[in-house]
Amino acid sequence: MKPVYIVDGARTPFLKSRNRPGPFSAADLATQAGRTLLVRQPFAPSELDEVILGCAAPSVDEVNIGRVAALRMGCGQKVPGWTVMRNCASGMQAVDSAINNILAGRSKLVLAGGVDALSRAPLLYAEKMVLWFSDMAAARTTGQRQTAENLAHRFGITRGEMDVFAVRSHQRVAKAQADGDLAPGGGEVEALYDASGKAYALDDGVRADASLESLAKLKPFFDRKYGNVTAGNSSQITDGAAWLLLADEEALREHNLQPLGRIVDSEWAGLDPAQMGLGPVHAATPILKRHGLGLNDLDFWEINEAFAAQVLGCLAAWKDERYCREELGLDGALGELEQNRLNVDGGAIALGHPVGASGTRIVLHLLKTLHRTGKKRGIASICIGGGLGGAMLVEAL
Repeated sequence: MKPVYIVDGARTPFLKSRNRPGPFSAADLATQAGRTLLVRQPFAPSELDEVILGCAAPSVDEVNIGRVAALRMGCGQKVPGWTVMRNCASGMQAVDSAINNILAGRSKLVLAGGVDALSRAPLLYAEKMVLWFSDMAAARTTGQRQTAENLAHRFGITRGEMDVFAVRSHQRVAKAQADGDLAPGGGEVEALYDASGKAYALDDGVRADASLESLAKLKPFFDRKYGNVTAGNSSQITDGAAWLLLADEEALREHNLQPLGRIVDSEWAGLDPAQMGLGPVHAATPILKRHGLGLNDLDFWEINEAFAAQVLGCLAAWKDERYCREELGLDGALGELEQNRLNVDGGAIALGHPVGASGTRIVLHLLKTLHRTGKKRGIASICIGGGLGGAMLVEAL
């Protein structure tokens, strides 16, 4: 397989929904992040072969939002822009679609990413009912959000363990912001500006003061009588966008581009929707098998934090002899993933989960983390509402 390179990437700050429409539409978010990324490239936006954007809940006036963003970013009328939707992995699907078109020889230089402005997600009116399509509906339908409770019960994950995981996520994001790694100028997050010139520079859902005591006060949200999943140990409803610029070797030479890394492999998996949260296990394990890797042979992992119970459930599944044999077809348990390799700068519990953007964000952040630390390879993986999982093996150059 010919190599597919990641040349550059950028994302907006992730802005927490505050029970009202946020300051930016999804197209605003995608356009601002994309313009910032494209303006620093040595080629014109019109030289892209295509723009692919993942979005789970586009507004009614942003149908085919990939095309809307491409035109607003100055790519011109001749650059095709199109939209993909794979629920929580829409942004990862956009990247995978770009990879496939590059491998097929149809494209050489592609801008691919994801976006959602969940605070502005549309209302759909039907007879005698109104459905609010936001993160709670797009990624957490009743059955899908119940999976977090299912996993907690199945693997014996306690409320205390969930809250510890959540606090650590906030602390790690706060440290990365303070260190400049998740701040403008750090190579990943680019500031947003509204019509009045106000700047939005940081992911604003992080709570540096998060503590076990404060999280313990929150009541279970889904199973109010027996549950342990709360708003505090779940991902936040958020607006945000992320992009990656992908190229083949010919495009690197033509435009004198210096790649950051390459996508080595990708995998999609299906599983019982009631166990949706284990999607990363089912998607990442085949990659490990193909490349003869163990969990800790990777320098870093990014597993999207839809829920603390969901990530902890993935870790428990890999340690479970029976699960690995019966569900993954392995000879035995894969073992324990070392915590200093997983979500080292926090995750969606603190950052938020703008459904369409998260799959791109975790690939982008994984590559930035590998470069920052001088490490070589990692896997980004995500669970997907409806009973799916996605994963990508990334190598830094």
